[in-house]
Amino acid sequence: MAKEKKEKTNVMRVLDALGIEYTAYDYSGSDAVSGADVAAVLGVDPDTMFKTLVTVGASGEHYVFMIPVREELDLKKAARCAGEKSIAMVKSKELLPLTGYIHGGCSPIGMKKQFPTAIDETAQICDTLIMSAGKIGYQVELKPSDLEKAVALTYCDLTV
Repeated sequence: MAKEKKEKTNVMRVLDALGIEYTAYDYSGSDAVSGADVAAVLGVDPDTMFKTLVTVGASGEHYVFMIPVREELDLKKAARCAGEKSIAMVKSKELLPLTGYIHGGCSPIGMKKQFPTAIDETAQICDTLIMSAGKIGYQVELKPSDLEKAVALTYCDLTV
């Protein structure tokens, strides 16, 4: 009898290649949609679960912001953090060609191009962070210091 293979996402492959330890979560069998729903299904603290948001600045440059799933991105704070006059969310249809990820499965790790990335300052008090593994139904948990090895991060106050 063949062993059941665990699915590896692009994010997991990048973390493996970098030698970064992580815990993978699979909630693909659930009907969870929001980050808070996913946290409940996984039985984890939603304050340690972060969503990845892709934006565009007034200059036309793109930026990635990571914030706790129950929070909202403050666009003025995000613009200040990025050194932009203003910031707007990227439209869903632009996400896949820009990042290689779809809405609901976006991760700062393994994007087609690495954009400047900022994470909410609350991440600094978390022992571990949980975020999308690059595919809907999958999450990864890792230390903030390990995330910094995979993605150059700036810590900023980003939420409303």
